[in-house]
Amino acid sequence: MTPLLLGLIGVALALPVPALLARSSWPYRSPAAAIVMWQSLALAAILAISGAGLSTALWLVSQDDPAAWRVVLHVLVLLVGVLVWARFWWAVWTVWRSTGARRRRQRELVDLLGEPDGRLPALRVLQHESLVAYCLPDRTQARVVVSSGTIDRLDDEELRAVLAHERAHVGARHDLVLEGFEFLRAAYPRLLRTDAPLAQSRVLVELLADDAARRVTGDRALAGAIVTLAGSHAPAGAMGVGSEALLRLERLQEPPTRWWATTLAWTISVVVLVAPTVLLAVPWIAHALDVLLG
Repeated sequence: MTPLLLGLIGVALALPVPALLARSSWPYRSPAAAIVMWQSLALAAILAISGAGLSTALWLVSQDDPAAWRVVLHVLVLLVGVLVWARFWWAVWTVWRSTGARRRRQRELVDLLGEPDGRLPALRVLQHESLVAYCLPDRTQARVVVSSGTIDRLDDEELRAVLAHERAHVGARHDLVLEGFEFLRAAYPRLLRTDAPLAQSRVLVELLADDAARRVTGDRALAGAIVTLAGSHAPAGAMGVGSEALLRLERLQEPPTRWWATTLAWTISVVVLVAPTVLLAVPWIAHALDVLLG
């Protein structure tokens, strides 16, 4: 029974639960709590599928004469668990390498073509009339890139808002948050996954950076910068300020999220991770010890 329950939990957390959460609007009002919830759901799904595989393996070696159909069913569950873990670690390796390589190429390019600016040590200004503002996160060699056209179009406070927004991405390493969702998404076969956690988290990290910027310049300057840069694009591997302009502007006009909604989101995140472990994994571990030691 444990493999079946863990498998059902894993599938539910991988598909229908994210689909329902993606239709909700509250995550945009409390982005930090929403990101933690998304992470909890994704991680709990991986752990549940893994637990299903482990408990299946234990069942296969502990049964004396199981029915053929039960053996086939348990082997399929075990194979799914092995596949998920193999895909996860392959994604960690490939996404980390490809994203790092893209950012290194971009950093070399902006260092070659851009001019340093006294506003930020890592700031590079590209002499071009197009509207460009993005960052290339990195542990030691991050870059914030803006074009001369962006500087000409924004007033001083709006430019401060843009730079504060990009500094927030760099300082909080929002790129690692998104890469984590890419790892977890790639772990599941296409039929068992959804793009909702990664897609919504891309918006949520922009809202977190907006919150940092509005603390520096206020809402008016940030809104002006969002309008001016709406639709501008960042290169692959970078994080830009021009996406989801309408949603971000609407959020600036909304009242703060009530404390109880944020608290509920954090509580659900903890329960999602802890409950399956307590209710299913702990009894299975006890059974495993009995089998191995008995």
